[in-house]
Amino acid sequence: MVSKANEHLLDARQMARFCSDGLLVLEDLVPQELNEAVYRDELTVEPQGYEFWNSSEAIREVFELPQVRGVIESLVGRNYVYDHSFLHTVKPNNSKSQNWHVDSGVMNPNPHNFDIQAFYFAHDTPVEMGPTLVLPGSQLRRASYWSISRYKNIAGQRHLASKAGTIAFMHQDIWHCAQPNQTDKTRYVFKIRLNSVEQQRNLFNTDGYDDPEVVEILKTRHPWYGSDWQKEFYQRLDFWRYLVGNDYILKKR
Repeated sequence: MVSKANEHLLDARQMARFCSDGLLVLEDLVPQELNEAVYRDELTVEPQGYEFWNSSEAIREVFELPQVRGVIESLVGRNYVYDHSFLHTVKPNNSKSQNWHVDSGVMNPNPHNFDIQAFYFAHDTPVEMGPTLVLPGSQLRRASYWSISRYKNIAGQRHLASKAGTIAFMHQDIWHCAQPNQTDKTRYVFKIRLNSVEQQRNLFNTDGYDDPEVVEILKTRHPWYGSDWQKEFYQRLDFWRYLVGNDYILKKR
């Protein structure tokens, strides 16, 4: 019997987008009634921060939804480990932005293994409210924590402006930073990090993994790549071969 989570595994096009961009943003993943329950907890329950996961039954329900578990299992498998979570906030009328950074900061001896971080928006979060800013395609350009904080605006950066019920699933090494909140309401986003404990190969629905549409997604050329774009492509294709269980290694030219 196919589990409910298996019915919601990512398809090859979605996984190719994750491989290319380092993130996958899925809208309408959480029912509005549950979004409202989580938002009420964000406004009222204590303690928050690292303890919000234990304080809110509603947030735990979000990550037990079959459609959410299906995405998680496609990325890190069924036997993933809870690392930590945090309820991030940006206060009203806050003009400060966070510096660019990555959360992992540690070079993995196997460059293909990765943790995921899921950013869940329980309420509508337009650009003026300060949604997280990310740099698609940066997950394979390895950096250490705050070493990239000298950068400001980068070609191709993306605000995660989202409707309630959106979850952004991101590679551990994607470059990102919080943004100013120009509204009179607190901006909330719940982040959870999950560790893989198995090889992340063939975990998704691999049907059509070499279809022309998938290949075109893998050819995405992000604006910030510059003159060394070929290096980024080779790393991405090597990553894709790993994800689909193909042991062929690119010959060095």
